[in-house]
Amino acid sequence: MPMPSTHWPAPAKINRFLHVTGRRADGYHELQTLFQFVEPTDWLNFELTEGPAIERQGGVLGLAPEADLIVRAAQALKTLASVPQGVRITVNKQIPAGGGLGGGSSDAATTLVALNALWGCQLAQNDLLALGARLGADVPVFISGHAAWAEGIGDQLTPMTPDRPWLLLLNPEETVATENIFCDAKLTRQGVHITMCDFEAELARNDCESVVRERYPKVAQALDRLAEFGPAMLTGTGGCMFARFDNEQTARQALAEWDGPGYGWVCQPKNRSPLLERLAAQEHR
Repeated sequence: MPMPSTHWPAPAKINRFLHVTGRRADGYHELQTLFQFVEPTDWLNFELTEGPAIERQGGVLGLAPEADLIVRAAQALKTLASVPQGVRITVNKQIPAGGGLGGGSSDAATTLVALNALWGCQLAQNDLLALGARLGADVPVFISGHAAWAEGIGDQLTPMTPDRPWLLLLNPEETVATENIFCDAKLTRQGVHITMCDFEAELARNDCESVVRERYPKVAQALDRLAEFGPAMLTGTGGCMFARFDNEQTARQALAEWDGPGYGWVCQPKNRSPLLERLAAQEHR
């Protein structure tokens, strides 16, 4: 058997804005958003096995393997491509769960991209994107590896190269259940459609914020405090959030002065995922 294939990155994401523009008959919501990649990063190692089993080690504490998007992604690819081998996946989890940073979706995307190469499935990216969309609305952008303007349920992607301001990201350590936010009767479902020019003119918001604020007072408290430092917004359905700064120094100064709930970190968003570089390195072996 081949040696384990190590250090496959699964980066976090932020939504620079999030408009909920409708609800489909199947219950999914229509969205407009802009994705970029940020720290922290989960790391996945893959060891191919002779038996057919898919094993997972590490990951989110208490999450059953059958409920884990990593296992579901591996099984979906294995079934689609009729792969006889199994795999042992070891997860070094860094992205907080329930924070709106897309950790589960990113892990699933990295699993699909890595195993497509390691198992020799040779599926085209469009096939992986379709498979990823069935696992979750955020999975395709992580497979594509590029910052993107997204519509539909988040799966209609247009690659973009938006600005890369310095960010102070905050985790108020409040796990937000995405399903509960999208099922809330008070959620706005007629958000306006905007253009990239509107976004650049700061005519954008997160439509989930009012519902999250009402349900999670600790998140509301952190948002209010963060807004004192700079323009602040939830990412996804929260509870993580970010504020934008013109330079690294002012972002780090804000972090040093942070006295609200939870903890923070400073980074610049990326328009290209580190997963693409790792895939290229694998293909050149």
